[in-house]
Amino acid sequence: MTYLKDELRGFVPKPKANEIMKDVARGSSLIRLSRIEQMTSDKKQFPMMVDGPGAYWVGESERIQTSKAEWIFPEIEAKKLAVIVPTTREKMNDSTIDVFGEMRPAISEAFYTTIDAAGLMGTNSPFSKSVLKSAVEAKNEITLGDNLDIDASELMGLIEEKGHDVNGFAAHYGMKNKLRKLRDANGNALFVPGVGQSEFYSNPIEFVRNGAFDKSQAEAIAANWNYSIVGIREDISYEILTEATLQNVTMSDGKPLSLAENDMIAIKATMRIGYLPIKDEAFAVLRPKGFGDSGE
Repeated sequence: MTYLKDELRGFVPKPKANEIMKDVARGSSLIRLSRIEQMTSDKKQFPMMVDGPGAYWVGESERIQTSKAEWIFPEIEAKKLAVIVPTTREKMNDSTIDVFGEMRPAISEAFYTTIDAAGLMGTNSPFSKSVLKSAVEAKNEITLGDNLDIDASELMGLIEEKGHDVNGFAAHYGMKNKLRKLRDANGNALFVPGVGQSEFYSNPIEFVRNGAFDKSQAEAIAANWNYSIVGIREDISYEILTEATLQNVTMSDGKPLSLAENDMIAIKATMRIGYLPIKDEAFAVLRPKGFGDSGE
């Protein structure tokens, strides 16, 4: 049996790593909506045709014209994401498998909350672009008015006018109450809540967990999520910390947690993940009422 006191760093055991990744995939709205690509290295290119070859009418004995497709090669780069979870020193004598089983929910939640905040809103993001930034650069923005159903339709229209279909929404949890009240002309609900997935205008809608969705910046995001790429490298590594001071964890005496002084340890888990929205015009944002009035 492997003990943390003997193995202070290494890779999370494969069964537990797989369980963490499944939790992350279930908990992250960005991952649930986006196209997932497995990465075998830190960088990966995605060949994408932006202008295809044309077809031509040809008369008898006439030469057939030729044309060439135009390709771009957007590149996604995996970035390291780390979480530190403090626990009791007694865990040093527990098996690695048991410890990671117990720490799994906290590690998973920290991962998927940070991924959603970065990829959707650009909050503390290492990525070159977020969903919100893509929508802004495409000038696909509408400010919420008095009719949410009309505003959402107009939001979809911004994307449709540029040749893309909307196939999903992301929104904050406060939108649920507003959506439940919406009805079409025949009195039918426009929002259909579900156990595994909810729908709005017959498209899936994800309500982003744990404050990752910045309500001051957006009420909802509509998108063709085929152009939202998440790249995952599944090797999750860990390191046991015994002497660090965790500035973001405050103890009952008002001081930061000192692992040595409080006789605790912390597990630092790291994974690598990348994010890339590859067509700005495929994303649109519904801004909150009054957005911009104070200089946002």
